[in-house]
Amino acid sequence: MAGLSANDFILTLAISILVMGVITFIVGIFILAFKVMNDDFNTISSQTAKLVEKGLTDDVSSLISNASALLQSINEMARTKAGVGMFMLTLAVILLGCAYFLITHIS
Repeated sequence: MAGLSANDFILTLAISILVMGVITFIVGIFILAFKVMNDDFNTISSQTAKLVEKGLTDDVSSLISNASALLQSINEMARTKAGVGMFMLTLAVILLGCAYFLITHIS
């Protein structure tokens, strides 16, 4: 069995990093496109709006404060998912840059 030369090893490493970068990029786009606001968030938001409306008509202040806390939590969840998606995209760009650097510096 023949051993790998240094150039072959660097090329194998660069291809592995390239594949990881592409996968990370696709996952980041998927998270940003489909996971930030899904049907569950929309259902909870619409039900909370109805709850706030009912609380206003029945003059129940604790119901309104709890509903506003729920809406704030939903907004935080959406921001967190968007942050994870942006982190994945940033990591993908770094990985793709490393793969490019390795491929261009093969002697």
